[in-house]
Amino acid sequence: MILSLIVINWTIIIPSAHAGFCRQIDDHQVCIVKIKRSAKNYWEYRASVKIEQETKPIELYDCRQRHRLTQEGGIIPFKSNGVGQLICRVLNR
Repeated sequence: MILSLIVINWTIIIPSAHAGFCRQIDDHQVCIVKIKRSAKNYWEYRASVKIEQETKPIELYDCRQRHRLTQEGGIIPFKSNGVGQLICRVLNR
């Protein structure tokens, strides 16, 4: 009985603890909601991020060229100390 209560409590606590990878960047809470590394181009990530409770659509982050590709096809260079640098710095360890 006690073991089942521990297991139930453990399964409730774990998902909230791992809700996402979040960091504070320039007074904004930035969380990586979903991320997938390219198998062919290991320096590319497809990621969806949440900035201040607003979830952005999935974009391609190119850590080699230091830019992101939007769903509309726009190419946006990484900002210094921005989300792109966070993704590349943390995940390329």
